[in-house]
Amino acid sequence: MSGSRVGLTVTHRRYVPYAHAHYAGNLVDGAYALGLFGDVATEVCVRGDGDEGLFASYQDVQFKAPMKAGDVLEVVATVTRVGTRSRTIDFEARVVCRGRPDRGESAAEVLEVPIVAVTATGTVVVPSAT
Repeated sequence: MSGSRVGLTVTHRRYVPYAHAHYAGNLVDGAYALGLFGDVATEVCVRGDGDEGLFASYQDVQFKAPMKAGDVLEVVATVTRVGTRSRTIDFEARVVCRGRPDRGESAAEVLEVPIVAVTATGTVVVPSAT
């Protein structure tokens, strides 16, 4: 039964508002992606276990490309291991649309090839089955 959750994948998309820009050039801090990973992990736990679960740890986080205000991020979580109470999840945050202020104040484009901005592996725990 528990092995059937391996491969469960949940995807969220989120527009990054300019209010979240933290650095010059409208850059967003990497912690923004970690918050999104927590949100998508919650849905993974609800779908797989009927409980919101609790994020226990990250085994690996890689910041690979900048995230900017005006981006649309696609955040994907895939269950790779299921234990009695723990689940290992691989995460990826991709930029799928990007603002283009060089073309106009509200200009933006869909990226032909998404930019992988952040990857991580994490562990969540859920209550034991009763």
